[in-house]
Amino acid sequence: MALRLIGMLMLSFSILAFAIPRPNKSETKKRVYEHQPLSDEEHFKGKGHEHNVDYDHEAFLGNEQKATFDQLSPEESVRRLGILVEKIDSNGDGKITEDELKSYVDHTQKRYIYEDVDRQWKDLNPDGKPSLSWGEYVNRTYGFDVDDPARNTEFNYKDMKKRDRRRWEKADVDKDDKLTKDELTTFLHPEEFDHMKDIMVEETLKDIDKDKDEKVSLDEYIGDMYSEEERKNNAEEPDWLKTEKEQFSKYRDKNMDGYLDKAEVKDWILPAEYDNVAAEATHLMHEADANKDGTLTKQEILEKHDIFVGSQVTDFGEALARHDEF
Repeated sequence: MALRLIGMLMLSFSILAFAIPRPNKSETKKRVYEHQPLSDEEHFKGKGHEHNVDYDHEAFLGNEQKATFDQLSPEESVRRLGILVEKIDSNGDGKITEDELKSYVDHTQKRYIYEDVDRQWKDLNPDGKPSLSWGEYVNRTYGFDVDDPARNTEFNYKDMKKRDRRRWEKADVDKDDKLTKDELTTFLHPEEFDHMKDIMVEETLKDIDKDKDEKVSLDEYIGDMYSEEERKNNAEEPDWLKTEKEQFSKYRDKNMDGYLDKAEVKDWILPAEYDNVAAEATHLMHEADANKDGTLTKQEILEKHDIFVGSQVTDFGEALARHDEF
């Protein structure tokens, strides 16, 4: 139970990541959410911008089982890719659209989320019921009377419960006060779902907005990163703090009124990003679509198998290796 509670604490404070590095990052509340790159490889390398297929392999397959396809013969690699193609073709019409390709790449990149949810779903719902009630969640997560002041010692569990409740209600799409596994996914990983992003803004405001005026002043913004104790112990302001003040004034406070309102907080913690998943799907489609009809057949993919699989195979390598699927 203690480990479970610590895990929830870590989840509450570590979903987001700072844009500006600073000392003692492990002790800092992290705010800005940034998507992980599809691959650690460069897509185009060198002065000649040479195409690097290792990037595509990792983006398409993931990054946990990189050695799987590398150990296969070319014939076996192509055979397994053929089976994978049938999984990508979600409607079974024999043609893979760019949207189907995008969905598959996106699922690959988010596999760690689904694995985390699988683990927590089993922990929170050991009986395997179709949905989890709020009371069951509280009992499994806290395991005691969270509203008892005597139990609020090291952490303010009462505030944590309120935060969980707000997020629970947002994730509960059908408003039955229960979460299905899909709804629990949005509860645990709100940063990945558009309808949950407003609750992230609300949580950030409640954390930082000390005077409860529904906006963030420069002092509150800095105070969230640099505590009063740190200020007393450091005679000189660190460079990273000067940079953050400039970021606040020049870029974050868009209407220049001296505060961050909800919209500006959202732009800060959830910055608009280039859709690298869509870009990769477009790239793969362009490379493999021999007749340029905007869809891919199984044959087209297999003829360009070196773009999709090769020396590096990962997330789906594990799925591909299961005997029941191959």
